[in-house]
Amino acid sequence: MPDHKKLELLRQALQEWEENSLKKTLADMPERQDSFITTSSEPVERLYTPLDLPDFDYQTDLGFPGEYPYTRGVHPTLHRGKLWTMRMFAGFGTAEETNARFRYLLEQGQTGLSIAFDLPTLMGHDSNAPEAEGEFGKCGVAVSSLKDMEILLDGIPLDKVSTSMTINSPAAIIWAMYIAAAEKQGVPPGSLRGTTQNDILKEYIAQKEYIFPPEPSMRLVVDTIEFGTTTVPQWNTISISGYHIREAGSTAAQELAFTLADGMEYVRWALERGMDIDSFAPRLSFFFNAHNDFFEEIAKYRAARRMWAHEMRHTFGAKSERSWLMRFHTQTAGVSLTAQQPEINIVRVAIQALAAVLGGTQSLHTNSMDEALALPSQHAATIALRTQQIIAEESGVANTVDPLAGSYFLEATTRRIEAQAYDYFRRINDLGGVLPAIDKGFFQGEISDAAYRYQREIDQGLRKIVGVNAYAEDKPLTIPLLEMDPKGYARQVQRLKTVREMRDAGRVGQALDRLRIACAGTENSMPYILEAVRAYATLSEIIGVMKTEFGIYQEPTWI
Repeated sequence: MPDHKKLELLRQALQEWEENSLKKTLADMPERQDSFITTSSEPVERLYTPLDLPDFDYQTDLGFPGEYPYTRGVHPTLHRGKLWTMRMFAGFGTAEETNARFRYLLEQGQTGLSIAFDLPTLMGHDSNAPEAEGEFGKCGVAVSSLKDMEILLDGIPLDKVSTSMTINSPAAIIWAMYIAAAEKQGVPPGSLRGTTQNDILKEYIAQKEYIFPPEPSMRLVVDTIEFGTTTVPQWNTISISGYHIREAGSTAAQELAFTLADGMEYVRWALERGMDIDSFAPRLSFFFNAHNDFFEEIAKYRAARRMWAHEMRHTFGAKSERSWLMRFHTQTAGVSLTAQQPEINIVRVAIQALAAVLGGTQSLHTNSMDEALALPSQHAATIALRTQQIIAEESGVANTVDPLAGSYFLEATTRRIEAQAYDYFRRINDLGGVLPAIDKGFFQGEISDAAYRYQREIDQGLRKIVGVNAYAEDKPLTIPLLEMDPKGYARQVQRLKTVREMRDAGRVGQALDRLRIACAGTENSMPYILEAVRAYATLSEIIGVMKTEFGIYQEPTWI
């Protein structure tokens, strides 16, 4: 509890310091004319003291690692016991090319897979669809059928390696392909470990890779949560993602608030399905951005754990401590990378990764220096992985749990972000909840305003970006860029043709008919999706059935 007498003595001492020491120093050596603001445009004070935390209580606000409210981490020993999973996001071109990259990264010490899919796959199109023209393999690997997934995972020990898949609208289908490919390896669903992103709400808010309207999309998400709880119990069926919200231009507080609001909306839908919260909440996972402002990012992660624990325990009444834990993956900020002087992105990524580790992440992807120009080359991806390994093995930051706890600046920043996030909760509730707020353009407007303010600060010179508006150089690019197999698309189209010729067309038609009936009704769709996938129905064919029953979403126009 605060000692008000000591705080008053400190206040007097601070005033004396300002009058005697600070005033003289400022007269002799004025402070820089920079704007002292965070990446989120929040002002940073010159000095932080216990006066900035007048009612701070160690046990209530901070506590011990591995104990409620988990401000200091979800495990008592954190990285002293087990290092974070080093999970490099990878995928390009054909399944064969990406499989080779996976094998290489595992040989180099990566400890988990993370699959990037190309835009046609993300939007539910087969590689040879007219809508996919020109986009094959450019932002990830193309997966149009179970055959592609089998090749993608060939030689990967799926009973030993956990896999994260960044897929949203077609998440249930791609996950079914993963399960079916594992079965062909002899690995049962109960032995699989990994995460499907499957966060459709942030698509409407920020990334815009949606297919169906919100309500049927949410139904599919709950289908996967329900199916995973009973059939694939070690799998995280959703990774509630702030990453893309931040990449769209949000502040740290907006990223936190909108992500947790989405998370609570998924909880409500699962409860309405009749599920017990302690049966599924322990498998909910999160995905955050690691941006440039070192302390603001660490504070965001700490506030996130504290808020989620409180909401699960007190708002939703979860009884199991495992339901209170927020486990999250972090990726360094792709939006912060510059095409100018790409080598210096290595420094940005190292600082961002260090913030994620000190913030207590369970899993980490470090971006490659060339990602503002192309998909990562093998050389660049290796440096990004080595960055994590140096932090883990050489820096010493993993030797103690939450080493920055108690910093007046960090604790005050944690409180500030938490208070801003709760204010957003109130505003979202006033609009009727997450789906009505999406329909009214609330999230989109808030992010747009923040992104505009950030860019104005750069344009006006209030915010320096090294290599862009500060310390710029006019030199030719010297780093090697990734080149994909120019014959990859032809192989992919031929493989799709062969799949359609070799499969049992009657079995495919029957499976799709049963899926259509399930989508029109209220049954869990996952068993029917799996049946269609095992019959080698393609991604476009399954999505086509769902479009017939669910419709296609068109974003409203806001004035």
